[in-house]
Amino acid sequence: MKTLLKRLHRFWAAHGLNPLALATLRHTPRYFGDMLRYMRHPRADEAFKLEWRCLYPILGDREDAAGVTRSHYFIQDLYMARRVLARPPQRHVDVGSRIDGFVGHLLAAGVQVEVVDIRPLDACPQGLSFVQDDATTLASLADGSVASLSSLHVTEHFGLGRYGDPIEPRAWRDFLASMARVLEVGGRLYFSTPMGRQRVEFNAHRVFSPALILEEFARLGLQVVEQAVITTGGDLVAPADPRDYAGEEYGCILLVLTKPAVKRKPVAKSR
Repeated sequence: MKTLLKRLHRFWAAHGLNPLALATLRHTPRYFGDMLRYMRHPRADEAFKLEWRCLYPILGDREDAAGVTRSHYFIQDLYMARRVLARPPQRHVDVGSRIDGFVGHLLAAGVQVEVVDIRPLDACPQGLSFVQDDATTLASLADGSVASLSSLHVTEHFGLGRYGDPIEPRAWRDFLASMARVLEVGGRLYFSTPMGRQRVEFNAHRVFSPALILEEFARLGLQVVEQAVITTGGDLVAPADPRDYAGEEYGCILLVLTKPAVKRKPVAKSR
């Protein structure tokens, strides 16, 4: 039943109707009552007299919590920012993560961040540079040129057309291969994506089985340095083996990976 309600909410929201927002209309009488109390209050402030042309009804905030600290984004952004800052790079490259979260944490700590995204960015604050590029190819970055690289809650979207990108079912694999290509030997990749019962919820995102993500990175020659998970309920478990959480409905896998040096076979001496 809960899953059905979530799907109905997504359907109506996609058509411009937010049932949760409509539910706040029950607070309309309270809104007009508060407005009358403001206008008639004995300690009226002449500097802020109520004008009808300036009404701006916000009806639902009285039911909201002070903030959200159990979401994937809040938890992963803090967790990964701390990992980056434990090995502060001269230059960090991020692909598609939240600028007003993870990237902002790094900028506040003085890290120079280069953001790569297929979407435009109209302004860059101090310390931030921007490259508009297709993340599935990362053509703007040379092989082995990035010592510190991240992409948080992004991989699940590629190739679904949600952000104006072309439809390409295997785009997520292309993206992981491109990150492995540009990461330098000994560098760090900070990565997260939704995990649990594997599926594609078109065109919002994919949900990956932990085994598939780990196998794909292993195939690309990357090694896991740290691993953690965020459960469906919003709990961070670190360290953790993501495979133990394959049954999650909508969890999040958190990985720190590195590219090891290629071991060359010794050349046999000629006799």
